[in-house]
Amino acid sequence: MDSICSVLSLQKLLNFFSVGTNSPQGEFDVVVYDCNNTEEFLRLTGATERARSYLKYVRELAEKTDIGRLASPSLLKLIYDAARPNGRTGEVRMSAEIWNEIEQLLEKISLWFTDPSKLACFLVMDPRGSISVSSALRYWGCTIQAGAQICGAFGYAEDPSEMHQGVAEKFLPLSFSSLPFLPTDSSADWGRALNSLNQNTKGLLRNTSKVYPSVSFDSAQKSVTLFMPGFDKSEIKLYQYRGGSELLIEAGDQRRVIKLPPAMQGKVGGAKFVDRNLVVTIR
Repeated sequence: MDSICSVLSLQKLLNFFSVGTNSPQGEFDVVVYDCNNTEEFLRLTGATERARSYLKYVRELAEKTDIGRLASPSLLKLIYDAARPNGRTGEVRMSAEIWNEIEQLLEKISLWFTDPSKLACFLVMDPRGSISVSSALRYWGCTIQAGAQICGAFGYAEDPSEMHQGVAEKFLPLSFSSLPFLPTDSSADWGRALNSLNQNTKGLLRNTSKVYPSVSFDSAQKSVTLFMPGFDKSEIKLYQYRGGSELLIEAGDQRRVIKLPPAMQGKVGGAKFVDRNLVVTIR
């Protein structure tokens, strides 16, 4: 429920539900979403993709069973009228049109989360602490699984010379930069903190278009490569659904559906985990 409330709050600022021109995006340069914890953010970004998967099965049940065909039109219209952003009711629509509109809405929100120009995510850690670094690596993989993109990584330290090159190498191919240390026992001097940002940090915050692809398809080899940093191969589970047209990847607390191109659809022939990548071969 908290994730739904967060989505609605973001909608008021960003208007990503609307397809019209009444968008308030010009009022803000950047909207910073500071959630309670990282797990809440992962639930938020992964909610729409999970909803899309469930919606497919619910629609099949509603359209292919007697009780579904009988009850779904009235219930679907009631839910649709209650959930419409403008709150107006009375518009006559067929059930198929409502299903399609809901699917398009969820797809639009899902694409919004995956677009780094709309939602730029960054890892922040203490480079001196092994637990902090390990957690950042883990959250990198979990964020990809949830459907968002990590645009860079930051380490905070009182002395920039304490930044270790070995830590930055663990997060390749991400760009890595430093942030000024802000003590929590007193009020932060934000003016001083912003003025102390180096050029690398400013450039990383401005340029969020460069992201490492999380999925790549090789039609010649009939293989799919999934970038999964922060996970061990024992944590990854691979399933196949819908007659070989989709792969379902489970890792951590996240599920991820990969749609295969028509030319590559078929049964899984094998899978191996090499250098943070899960390589799946299709027969």
